[in-house]
Amino acid sequence: MKAKKNPKVDLNRNSGLYFVIGLALTLFLTWRALEYKSYDTSLKEVIVAHMAESDLREEVPVTENLKLPPPPIPPSAPTIIEVVDDTEEIEETVIQSTETDQESVIDAPIIDVDEVVVEEEEEEITVPFAVIEDVPIFPGCDQGTNDERKACFQRKIQEHVGKNFKYPPVAVEMGIQGKVYVQFLIDTQGHVTRIKSRGPDRLLEEEAERIIASLPRMTPGKQRGRPVNVPYSIPVNFILM
Repeated sequence: MKAKKNPKVDLNRNSGLYFVIGLALTLFLTWRALEYKSYDTSLKEVIVAHMAESDLREEVPVTENLKLPPPPIPPSAPTIIEVVDDTEEIEETVIQSTETDQESVIDAPIIDVDEVVVEEEEEEITVPFAVIEDVPIFPGCDQGTNDERKACFQRKIQEHVGKNFKYPPVAVEMGIQGKVYVQFLIDTQGHVTRIKSRGPDRLLEEEAERIIASLPRMTPGKQRGRPVNVPYSIPVNFILM
């Protein structure tokens, strides 16, 4: 069976080549169209012409000759110069040196032995509350033996704390509670001094110190008949109910 068409006149055999050539030509024309730039020449000419005309115009300022009077003649020097003699005398102040050398003799005042007063400095003695001979006496606890006065002292301290106790409102709002240990000193005059505290919060410590600072004056403790300092410590419980 013979082919109906001549292979040399077949239009589809080079269709792929024609498609590639057409695609390349289309891409080239598209690229040239995107890269093409145009400028407005009329606006440029107008701006250049306007700038040229403004630069060529130069305004010449109008000047005027001012007629000023001549400067005044300076005063002439005096013809006679009088010389005045300075006859005032200046008194010189002599400053004596206060330094001394090795050859200088200093007269020191002679002090008799009888004029020297020797002051005895009292030694500060501190005796713990548990071993002191005569415990500090709280007001109202002056009767009975030393052990009875000691028990009365501790009872009065507890009553004082319970009577003057005030829970800090801020600590109540924040839910702060705990035990504060307060240490203080009963000096030789019976005053409460050197108050120190240690607790879970500063608010509770300040309240415990305030209670102890309000203690009344007591009769100082004695050791061998001599007033001494007596330290004492007490716990203060802060409990929210």
